[in-house]
Amino acid sequence: MVLRFHLVVFFLLANHSTSEECPRVFECGDLGNLSFPLTTQRRKNCGMLPIHGCEDPNAQKIVYFGKKEFQVTQMGPFKNIIVRDARLQQSLVNDRCDALCCNITLPPSSPLGSFDIFPYAKTFYKCNISLRVSPPKQVLNYTGCRKSNNETIFFRTQDQVDPPSSIATCPRVLLPVNMLAFSPDPFTFIASEFPVNIRLSDDCDRCSKHNKGICLLDGKGAFYCSKFKEDQNKIRAWKLGLIIGFGVGLGILILASLLCFGHYKKKQNAVSHVRLRSTNQYPNDADPDSGRLFFGVPIFSYMELQGATNNFNPSNKLGDGGFSSVYHGKLPDGREVAVKHLFSHNYKRVEQFMTEVGILTHLRHRNLVFLYGCTSRQSRELLLVYEYISNGTLASHLHGSSANPTLLTWPIRTKIAIETASALSYLHASGIIHRDVKTNNILLDKNFCVKVADFGLSRLFPDDVSHVSTAPQGTPGYLDPEYHYCFRLTDKSDVYSFGVVLMELISSMPAVDMGRKKDEITLAGLAVRKIQRNEFDDLVDPCLGLEKDSEVKKKVVAVGELAFQCLQIDKEMRPSIDEVLEVLRKIEGGKEEEEDTGKDGDGDEVSKNKADIQTRAMTSISFDQDNMIQK
Repeated sequence: MVLRFHLVVFFLLANHSTSEECPRVFECGDLGNLSFPLTTQRRKNCGMLPIHGCEDPNAQKIVYFGKKEFQVTQMGPFKNIIVRDARLQQSLVNDRCDALCCNITLPPSSPLGSFDIFPYAKTFYKCNISLRVSPPKQVLNYTGCRKSNNETIFFRTQDQVDPPSSIATCPRVLLPVNMLAFSPDPFTFIASEFPVNIRLSDDCDRCSKHNKGICLLDGKGAFYCSKFKEDQNKIRAWKLGLIIGFGVGLGILILASLLCFGHYKKKQNAVSHVRLRSTNQYPNDADPDSGRLFFGVPIFSYMELQGATNNFNPSNKLGDGGFSSVYHGKLPDGREVAVKHLFSHNYKRVEQFMTEVGILTHLRHRNLVFLYGCTSRQSRELLLVYEYISNGTLASHLHGSSANPTLLTWPIRTKIAIETASALSYLHASGIIHRDVKTNNILLDKNFCVKVADFGLSRLFPDDVSHVSTAPQGTPGYLDPEYHYCFRLTDKSDVYSFGVVLMELISSMPAVDMGRKKDEITLAGLAVRKIQRNEFDDLVDPCLGLEKDSEVKKKVVAVGELAFQCLQIDKEMRPSIDEVLEVLRKIEGGKEEEEDTGKDGDGDEVSKNKADIQTRAMTSISFDQDNMIQK
């Protein structure tokens, strides 16, 4: 009877089939093969975003956000898509004010995930003239469409969720934009073609990546993780084999269970004894991995680091980043440490945590921060333990709380530039792109020696490829424009960011300053324009005293020219970090001027080269802006 009951249960399981027959890959004409979270119209339940027209190779590929139609032009990284709003494109081509009515409404969030077009979106507030609204600070007023609709358009220099109270009651429109083409005229930066990001929920992310399954919604709209069609067939075959084995083994199991009962009781007593010992060994939630190694570095317990930082006392906080806070602490052995506390313990933070540990344990360079250890991945919190660098960040010394003009002389600034470039050169030679080079990640010790930090966004770069396709990550003001637009990360992306750092060393200005004029918000854009207009002196920090020291002036100008080359839009026009390091060392030793003048007695060769660099740069920048306007 028992055997018959189990056989019935297993046959029911073997014949059970979910209503969803979802393959891993869908064919979609010239877009190639699609996979979750994308799907086709015929199998719209197998993904978050169905693409219409996949069955016809010659048909235009379309997606719908609500009732609005968008053309799919290409696939982006991480299964995101690039779409075009045909109506908006036509309005922009003809300079029609109805472009400001093409509101983008994305599909609503669900237990599977959400959609967004950040940071390629901006909110416009359409206020009637009769309201006589005055634009608040950092809000621009566009009146070019007043004649046709009696409205004035307000928009922020940087988009935010909460609108200023003075325009909060005005109707708003969300439009896609080109962030690097910002100007007071929205028709120059509104974009008809833009990327749509598909962000999976944590449950769906685990289902897709770890369980190799597909995310689905049941009849009540709740999430569940299902296997793909081919996996379901394998499971059914496995169940059938299990039924046969179960029928044969059940009888043997009943007999054997009687013989094993005594042995089982004995084993249970032993397990209880081991658990008691374990509880005594690791009281109060101590980390049992403490004392072991992870990627070759020591593992600290959470309680140990909690004690070292005085329970993460706010008075010990050294600073906050986008994903973490850093605290000063002191270990029982007397070592002063900086403890990096990642904000959330989800999959992405664990991935970032492992990336940083994995990279730093294989690197040894005097200008890279040293990693003492970390907590385990299973710890209640993700913590990284670094050597403590006592003198703060380069950003704080240039334009922050520690700024002191008498300390950062030009020789010290040159030394900082060379040591930072040396660290980046070592990383690139090791096949690693830092991806977040900025003055806040350049630490200084008491002798102003550099320690480059924060490798959470870094990427390993294979030797046999020219670039890595990945969604842009980094800090505004330092982000490589080509990486921002094309999703192609290269070692030249670090060179662009380092060019911004060089300009900060020259000017003592921050990389982004919303208090500057609208076309001077980013230091990179400001520097390129000033150099092209022969207004370089306006950029130089007066504390460097160029008017009193002609030798320092030559070196500052030479570093400015080098930064100008690093900041080119086209990555092919930028030098490698090894070339940058070589030039900096020559400038420090005073050899750059000698070598340049040695090429031609009258200096014509030098002038020709500099003019050629400026001409190519201006052509590159103009071409890029033209493309952005056309879009």
